[in-house]
Amino acid sequence: MKSVTYSISHSMQRKAFSVLIDKFLKNLDSQEDRTKIYVKLVDEAAKFYGKNASAENIAKVREYVQNPNNRWMRFINRIVDETDPHYAKMMLLNLGYEAFFHGTKTIRKNREKYHCNIPWLILFDPTMACNLKCKGCWSGTYGHKASLSFEEMDKIVSEGKELGVYLYMMTGGEPTVRMKDIFKLAQKHNDCFFGLYSNSTLINDEMAEKVRELGNITFMLSIEGTEKTNDDRRGNGHYQAAMNAMDCLKRHGIVFGTSICYTRSNIEAVTSDEFFHLLEEKGARFGFYFHYMPVGTNATPELMPTVEQRRIMIDRIRQVRGEDSEIEFYPMDFQNDGEFVGGCIAGGRNYFHINSNGDAEPCVFIHYSNANIKNSSILEILRSPLFMAYYKNQPFNKNHLRPCPMLENPSYLRRMVKETGAHQTNMESPEEVDHLCEKCDAYSKEWGVVADEIWNSRPHHVNKYEYYCDKETESVDMNEHEVAFHG
Repeated sequence: MKSVTYSISHSMQRKAFSVLIDKFLKNLDSQEDRTKIYVKLVDEAAKFYGKNASAENIAKVREYVQNPNNRWMRFINRIVDETDPHYAKMMLLNLGYEAFFHGTKTIRKNREKYHCNIPWLILFDPTMACNLKCKGCWSGTYGHKASLSFEEMDKIVSEGKELGVYLYMMTGGEPTVRMKDIFKLAQKHNDCFFGLYSNSTLINDEMAEKVRELGNITFMLSIEGTEKTNDDRRGNGHYQAAMNAMDCLKRHGIVFGTSICYTRSNIEAVTSDEFFHLLEEKGARFGFYFHYMPVGTNATPELMPTVEQRRIMIDRIRQVRGEDSEIEFYPMDFQNDGEFVGGCIAGGRNYFHINSNGDAEPCVFIHYSNANIKNSSILEILRSPLFMAYYKNQPFNKNHLRPCPMLENPSYLRRMVKETGAHQTNMESPEEVDHLCEKCDAYSKEWGVVADEIWNSRPHHVNKYEYYCDKETESVDMNEHEVAFHG
């Protein structure tokens, strides 16, 4: 009876948010009406979270959304105006209500119930097949040897939802190779939101129109600066394919972003004003930046950014996100934004990865496993030895500019893999943990000195809620200069 009541409550809450969103989308011409709905959505969120909502932060957000002239409300309004109304509604319902509100609340309860990491999103590979062979990428060596069946992908999502996970990302390989099954999955789980890391080459108007109709799929397109810096790593013609894909998605009113690997050779190109304004013009509204990781036997460690380049990267991304920036694009740095997410998010703390062979890996960059989705449930995966080692050891460093147990703290990964008996999962070119970590040892020491200097000289964002091994840490008030949205 309890589960039935809970289901009805969930359904009614979703319906209430749906009504609010409909009102919002019908009153876009009036800034006054638009602002009233923003405030109402904030109030509904506060009501939903109850005692777990910070009254101070809610007040800050309410004040922020009532000013249409501030930097981020202009940005949000631009997205709203450019997005197809049906797509906007589904994104707000599934990513907004289900993932951020309902999902987050459910996940926090399940962390206490099961005493293990419960993620906010799950990343999986529909296939390892890829039509490109980018320099330094392990995926290009895998070939077409493994793919998840539709039933296995459906299992991932179905079991994930039971734990509160409503956001799923896909990589590979090239996920759009499996678009027929991805559409089927998105249609079946029309309360979830799916993000595809794609090389752009297979995106066309027919695909984009289907995405618009479903409303619960987005893309993070791979692009690395200028045509030269991009095609030098990804192959001739890729840059133009990415430009075409962006034009296509923009025409259909689809919100999309970018996936950018920054290396020693492209870091200036992918952080220039010209590049950011190009992405803005093309319709990309957010982007994930990933520090090049020397993963796999075909890795090119020489591509790793220098310590000085990484220092500059920290300030540059935060400058672009700052109140004074005129760039209408929101970049996130997977490696350097650790303080906003409490350090390493892998091992199920906020996400984990399932490869195309079904192996559950703590991170897309950590190719070791004790469990496989083919014979384990999602909960069993999260309680497997390697994942529990992550749970018990996080954070790997109190300095969140050094979050990773491989790149910045390689002694942790060595020990965890060996103590848990995790096996390597690279299907094409096996790599033992010592071989991987040796490529990071010198870098971790060099970066550690600089990272500690930066960390100890600046104020930090402190999250209201952080979860480590059965410990909730309630922080002191946020630093005054931090925007409430970050919390």
